[in-house]
Amino acid sequence: MIDILTEANAIYRSVSTQKSGGGKDEVVSVLVRRTCAGDRAAVWDALTNPDRIHRWFLPLSGDLKTGGSFQLEGHAGGEILVCDAPELLRVTFGGPDSVVELRLTAGQHGTTGLELEHTVPLAMAGSGAGALFVGPGWDGAMLGLGWYITGRIVDDPAAYANSVELQGFHRESIRAWTAVIEESGTADAEQIAGARQAAIAQYTPDLSDEDVA
Repeated sequence: MIDILTEANAIYRSVSTQKSGGGKDEVVSVLVRRTCAGDRAAVWDALTNPDRIHRWFLPLSGDLKTGGSFQLEGHAGGEILVCDAPELLRVTFGGPDSVVELRLTAGQHGTTGLELEHTVPLAMAGSGAGALFVGPGWDGAMLGLGWYITGRIVDDPAAYANSVELQGFHRESIRAWTAVIEESGTADAEQIAGARQAAIAQYTPDLSDEDVA
């Protein structure tokens, strides 16, 4: 049985708007951070090894090196911009303007700090409320990775992603992302309310309105 609040609170979240690398356009940055058991080499392998990643996330294929490409089965694919083991992975994700960067840092007592930043143009996201479309999904990935590294194996990760138990986790994730966006000042109340309803429909379709209020 998942300890929903403990798992949800183990993740640090932030939303911000910032200038793109070229300094011309604004992007929305969605950032999640969590401490993982195991050293960087172990966490990196769990993140990038096709023989392992399908056991906690989705089947992965492609030419997995800088300049190559990847595809997650039934999900997004993209180009591999930087692959610098075991510290940095930067890829496009579902489109050339959607970029995901994974940063691994050595932590205390053999742990690893894992930070994932997903940036998209502000014109695409609409506002910081766009974090509600992707944030809960990244929270779920962080949960799955953390479980896998500590030996808690889910028989069918794709099926579990749609389970009522994980929807309960996503309910708390949506609440947390809503609060983070409100505090960030990157979206107005109407934008947040609309994105929140879309996230509820996407991530908690089997829970009642009272469950996610």
